[in-house]
Amino acid sequence: MNRLPDAAFLHRLADAADEVTLSHYRKRLDVEAKVKPGYRFDPVTAADRDAERVIRSIIEAEFPEHAVLGEEFGEAGSGPTKWVIDPVDGTRPFICGIPVWGTLIGLTIEGRAHMGLMSQPFTGERFWATETETWARGPLGLGRLRSRETEDLSHAILHTNSPERYPDFPEIGFAGIQQAVQMTRFGGECYAFAMLAAGQIDLCLEPSLQPYDIVALIPIIERAGGVVSDLGGNRAENGGAILASANARIHEAALRVLNS
Repeated sequence: MNRLPDAAFLHRLADAADEVTLSHYRKRLDVEAKVKPGYRFDPVTAADRDAERVIRSIIEAEFPEHAVLGEEFGEAGSGPTKWVIDPVDGTRPFICGIPVWGTLIGLTIEGRAHMGLMSQPFTGERFWATETETWARGPLGLGRLRSRETEDLSHAILHTNSPERYPDFPEIGFAGIQQAVQMTRFGGECYAFAMLAAGQIDLCLEPSLQPYDIVALIPIIERAGGVVSDLGGNRAENGGAILASANARIHEAALRVLNS
C-alpha cells in the first residue's frame, strides 16, 4: 500500500525544521566547507544537519516505507515514493543573516514531483503545493498562488542566484537572456522561486542544481500556472541547468534565447 501524506504532515515537518533553524539563525556558527565540484566554498552548519535529522526522524516514524534523499545525509530506502529534502537551501545567506534561505521539503512518486513546501520561518512565510493547488501563508494572510502572465521577454524580470558560475557553462546563453529581459536580479535562492509562483518574478534560471534544490519547488510553481524544466525542455526533478517561468509562452521564448 502506497500511503501518502496530506498537507498537514508537510507543515508538521516544516514546524519541526523551523524550530531547529531559527535556534541557530543570526547566532555565531561554526561553518564547515564541503567539497563540491565547481564551488570554491560550499558551507554547511549545524542548522543544516540538525534540521535534516529532525525531518528524517518524523518521516521514518510515520512513513517508514518511503525513501528519503537529503542534501546532508544522502539517500536511504527505496521504492516509488521518495522525500527530497534541503534543510537549509541558501546556507550562504543563512550565515550572513539574510532571510532568503528556506527549508525545502518535496515528495516524488515514480520520480515525478507530487507535493512540495518551502518554509522561511524568520519572515513567517510558507509556500506549499498539494496534489491540485498551491498556497502561501505569511504576514499578509493566506491565499492561493498565481504566477504572472507576462509573454514578452522585454517586460520580464529574470532572477539568478549569482553570475559567477556562468563562465563555466558557455553553452547557456546567459548574456543573451540578460539583454532580452527588462531587468535581472541576484541573490534570492529558493525565495526567488517562491516569488515566481507568487507572481513577482517571471523567470528563474540556475545553471547547476541538485534534485534537493528544485523538487519541492516544482509543484509549487506548476500549480501556480508556471513551468519548470531543464534547458532541453525536459522534467527538472533530476536537477542540472534549470529554468522556471511564469507561464508556458515566456518559458518557450526564454529557452530559445538560452539555447541560441
